Amino acid sequence: MPATESAHVTMPHASATLAEADRLMTLCNSCRYCEGLCAVFPAMEMRRAFPDGDLNYLANLCHGCGACYFDCQFAPPHEFNVNVPRVLAKARADSYATYTWPRALAPMFARNGLAISLVAALCVAAFILGFVGVQDRSVLFGVNTGPGAFFKLMPHRTMVILFGAAFIYALVAMAMEMLIFWRDIGEPRQTLTRSGPLLDAVRDTFRLRYLEGGKMGCFNEDERPTDRRRIYHHLTFYGFLLCFAATCVASVYHYLGREAPYAWYEPPVILGTIGGIGLLIGPAGLLAAKFYRDPDMLDKPRRGMDIAFIAMLFLTSLTGLALLVLRSGPAMGILLAIHLGFVFAFFITMPYGKFVHGLYRFAALIRYAKESRARHNPDVPVVAASAAVTGQGGSRP
Repeated sequence: MPATESAHVTMPHASATLAEADRLMTLCNSCRYCEGLCAVFPAMEMRRAFPDGDLNYLANLCHGCGACYFDCQFAPPHEFNVNVPRVLAKARADSYATYTWPRALAPMFARNGLAISLVAALCVAAFILGFVGVQDRSVLFGVNTGPGAFFKLMPHRTMVILFGAAFIYALVAMAMEMLIFWRDIGEPRQTLTRSGPLLDAVRDTFRLRYLEGGKMGCFNEDERPTDRRRIYHHLTFYGFLLCFAATCVASVYHYLGREAPYAWYEPPVILGTIGGIGLLIGPAGLLAAKFYRDPDMLDKPRRGMDIAFIAMLFLTSLTGLALLVLRSGPAMGILLAIHLGFVFAFFITMPYGKFVHGLYRFAALIRYAKESRARHNPDVPVVAASAAVTGQGGSRP
């Protein structure tokens, strides 16, 4: 039976937040005033029952633009108390812990994510500084220039093993988390083999389409929409991609016999510099936007978790650009150790902070694209899940 024809069913939920999200989605489904604002409301309209998997899907589909809060006639202080951005933000934060792998690490970023990230970064930097200082103080405080200068502090092979292991661990952990999320929202693997929904999700991701707030912009601190938050997200997203591209190009250079550091006009430096500037402006803007955001839309207890990822991006970029500017002087060794500490801490904390939201949101966009295509073209067969029938998530076909 199509989801649009089924009656609303009250069901138990894993948390009070998900129960509240169910209440709000039921109310919103009877109003539908906000259906043109983002993907959440059209996806909601395809359902009458909201198991936990579907609620977590909707929460991660939400981009937090705030348009529905300021448009809603039932928002506080109305007795219905409809505050979709805040409730979905809470559900979204809870979902990070729900899908954490290994499960034992779920509580790690509940409130002190920034402190854990900073301590990890500084401990790694202190270890490198101490180890090199004991071995050869001239490397740590001397002037080292020319090809291979960076590897006097840490041999390339050691750097690859240490940071490669951290990166591979992060990739495995995030892949497992994505798999758990995908199963919980009731999607089969066949969905990932369909090019149409994948391409739609990629386009929406690179455009940050749903940060437009219904073509008006984000409502952040008040009822006046702006594009600032979307711009900051773009700078952060593309800055990260450019820095990753710089690392990949530098790796190719190294194995072709050209060792770092490189001249300012070389592709690794150009890509890294542009990306690094984006990772300074973007995260700084996002931190400011979060600070000034209307408190009624914030999930206050988890603010530290949100800030940790943004702050680590900013500090990793800041130390990297400082190293680029001062690499020919005696500060190079200390700056390199500090930068490597932040890079290592960033890798090992990626699966346990806000970074995973980008993965879940992309998966949610794939599911929404599949459902949206089926809604507008009923003749196209849809691979549907039966998780709602078993009470594990998803919507009944």
